[in-house]
Amino acid sequence: MSSPCVLLVDDQRDIVRLLHSTLQTLGHELDIVDAPSGEEALLEASRRKVDLLVADYLLPGISGVELMRKVKVRNPDMRVIFISGMTERKARDEMLNAGAVAIFDKPIPLADFLDAVERSLGLVRTIFPMETGKEAEEHRQNLSELLGGFRQKITADAVFLINDRGRVLARAGDLYDSSMEVSLLSALMGIYSAAFKVSRIIRQEHLDNYHVFRGGDHDLILIPVDSSHALLLAGKQLADSNRILQTVEGMLFVRGDVGNILKSLGMGQTDSDSKSAVSEDEAGEFVKVPPFLVPEEPEPEVDVEELFAVAGRKKGVKDLDAFWDDAIEKTGNLPINPDVITFAEAQKLGLKPGEAPIKVTGPLRATGSLKKKK
Repeated sequence: MSSPCVLLVDDQRDIVRLLHSTLQTLGHELDIVDAPSGEEALLEASRRKVDLLVADYLLPGISGVELMRKVKVRNPDMRVIFISGMTERKARDEMLNAGAVAIFDKPIPLADFLDAVERSLGLVRTIFPMETGKEAEEHRQNLSELLGGFRQKITADAVFLINDRGRVLARAGDLYDSSMEVSLLSALMGIYSAAFKVSRIIRQEHLDNYHVFRGGDHDLILIPVDSSHALLLAGKQLADSNRILQTVEGMLFVRGDVGNILKSLGMGQTDSDSKSAVSEDEAGEFVKVPPFLVPEEPEPEVDVEELFAVAGRKKGVKDLDAFWDDAIEKTGNLPINPDVITFAEAQKLGLKPGEAPIKVTGPLRATGSLKKKK
């Protein structure tokens, strides 16, 4: 069986080279062909079967959409990914209506691009792999049925259950532009993580917060299920003033059912969750904190005198002064750099650890400093 053929078409050579080398990192056997224009792409497509066309929307000569239609005459099952710097809805609608499986703006998010290539060609997903196994399939089905019923009831375009890494665990429906799904979810999970910090600061007992984006392709509403999962709702006019409260109440209701399913599968947050940490607030009460919010232990201060003492004991040195005198005697050399002073000179100046320094006038430089622990 021949390797899937990917035809890359863009008049910017650096973009073609970047995509070509990025595709080679996937590890899949791919026949990757480059073309700088639509006309040359047509010539390449006449010589081989094309499985995936990756084309710029604005090409010199024929457009990316025109190229797609011409190449599809010989390759009706071909999938298409468009690259565009166009942000106008009219242009994006034209690409989506033409059958694009994904649209990427420049600069291209490479992880999203590689994932779209794997999905388009039906390859094993290595960038964002799906969960496998009978149990995983069963819980996805149960959750999908729950989310599907909620989506129909509330007349939304899509409902997602996502984890704290931005991975979709269950879904019902699709976004208007699914090509940017991974980037969108990643950005939303940044908000999700920041919300935990706010909850901790104000000592919130329950995760009673939600985030609303009104307008654009969809209204978006994000609410946390627990410290590892969140629900995302997308649809038209869901955040209108006359619907927002009803929408959020519906999400909070279905959140409880989703949380129960996750707990039954050992995926949800429980009181004995060993991955959480306990911290004491100002009132002396103990609260559970998500693992990524646990503060790192501060580095301990160094007691310089004790450090010297320990080093001396390890080396069998009883007298620190004798150690330095012996070292100078063995080497037979004294520092000749005028900017460096010896330990003996430092001692005379009162710079030895544990002694008060004397006042020195004029310039004085040293190669290091000793700090006594307070």
